[in-house]
Amino acid sequence: MIRYLVGQARHPRGIVGWANGWMFAHRPSNRQRNIWAVSLLDVRPTDRVLEIGFGPGVAIAEFAARATRGHVYGVDHSRAMVRRATRRNAAAVRAHRVHLTQASVEQLPSFGDPLDAILAVNSAGFWPDPVERLLELRRLLRPAGRIALVSQPRSPGATRDTTTRAAQELQDLLTQAGFTHLRVETLELDPPVACVLADNPTGRPS
Repeated sequence: MIRYLVGQARHPRGIVGWANGWMFAHRPSNRQRNIWAVSLLDVRPTDRVLEIGFGPGVAIAEFAARATRGHVYGVDHSRAMVRRATRRNAAAVRAHRVHLTQASVEQLPSFGDPLDAILAVNSAGFWPDPVERLLELRRLLRPAGRIALVSQPRSPGATRDTTTRAAQELQDLLTQAGFTHLRVETLELDPPVACVLADNPTGRPS
């Protein structure tokens, strides 16, 4: 049973996936966390942004409200989450400002021109070969583009120390992938949320 529930958190599907999506969208701490993370990326009206693992689409909606003349892309490997996020952002999807795709981080679709910002909330820990994934994301970003990796540990008994360790792990991954100007912001929830922000240097990875 525990393995099934963990699988649902990673890849929501069916009626349980729908229920998880509803819970994630309406839990006040999740909404606060996602909106806070978007605010840290300083999105401009013409920006092109990507969220990996967008869940019920809370952060996607916040991006769309800020990038009013840009484009918001999202990928999530759950069909249930794609449906829920599409409904939440129906007007922006119809206006072709929001583009949501069922895909994994290992098989990203084309986004055309370089991106200005990338967000991943509580998903980088599930990525296979995370440094390689981050190198691929660097290739998608324009020079000086921004990335934010967010972690709010959900393991039983998670504490501030758990968050601190998770933030350090994310910093290490970003450094190995060649990102620069790393900084950590913290949101005081229970447990705290860490957002590790970094820039893509001028030179693209080979």
